Amino acid sequence: MEKKNINWSELGFGYTPTDYRFMAEWKDGSWDEGALISDSNVTISECAGVLQYAQTCFEGLKAYTQKDGSIVTFRPDLNAERLQRSARRLLIPEISTEMFLRALDETVKANAAWVPPYGTGATLYVRPFLFGSGPILGVAPAPYFQFRLFCSPVGPYFKGGIKPIRICISDYDRAAPHGTGDIKAGLNYAMSLYAGDLAHKNGFSENMFLDAATRTYVEETGGANFLFVTKDGKIVTPKSSTILPSITRRSLVYVAEKYLGIEVIERPVPFEEVSEFSEVGVCGTAAVISPVGEIDDHGRKIMVPSGMDQFGPVLGKLRETLTGIQNGDIEAPEGWIRKIC
Repeated sequence: MEKKNINWSELGFGYTPTDYRFMAEWKDGSWDEGALISDSNVTISECAGVLQYAQTCFEGLKAYTQKDGSIVTFRPDLNAERLQRSARRLLIPEISTEMFLRALDETVKANAAWVPPYGTGATLYVRPFLFGSGPILGVAPAPYFQFRLFCSPVGPYFKGGIKPIRICISDYDRAAPHGTGDIKAGLNYAMSLYAGDLAHKNGFSENMFLDAATRTYVEETGGANFLFVTKDGKIVTPKSSTILPSITRRSLVYVAEKYLGIEVIERPVPFEEVSEFSEVGVCGTAAVISPVGEIDDHGRKIMVPSGMDQFGPVLGKLRETLTGIQNGDIEAPEGWIRKIC
């Protein structure tokens, strides 16, 4: 199968429409079978629930070309479970794991020519999402919904690839206690846009959000979880009910413990402790792990000891191991890799 004529190594993290996407509709109490379609446009009522009351949630995962030429995805069953949890919280009818995986398999297989070749550093990003498509004027769930899944070839999430980034402390809150911070709701990301724009205008790649209740504990960025490395080589990851449970973080914790023999501690992380860590990174599907070299606290600079030039040794090895599993260079734990074609 011939790949598309794309300069894969020059791709950024942006939307490039591919040939096919999947779409299913929920009406009269059930989902239809759904099917592949070629039209990338969505036609809905001006009074649709997603437009009026942000009734939408989504997922993000990737497809990879492994060294033997196989096209695979990474732990998609966990994405299906997380989408179901998000849907329940937003009163959106759940998509079964079976339908989720069928939509994923069919869409990636139909767009196989768009999956970047092995060794290019690029991947096929897959975006499943649910939204209220039916009209609703009063504050209530939409009367019907759509499930869609599309994909796009992408390069690194942050400009400059995997070089250390500069981040800043945000004066705004990403999520409130007992709110929606622990699900992948579109409204969470809308909440982070203004703060993210301010950070970018001030020369930073991302924000570090603190907990909304006390503003003393580290939460996450606008789209990734934090990983910290202690001076004695242990990994610490923040624990909070308002942090999105990252599948990448969950996988990295397993890899650190089982593959690399590194102790991992999940606990609340006071911001005052951040300056004591030897390495700092952000992790997620899009970024995998990106190292942090500098944290700006309203003009007070915290310089991470691992520096602004390269990965620290612990997070660098951790990223190398996880991407090796995803690309087929390292044997994966049972059930982690789903072969599509």
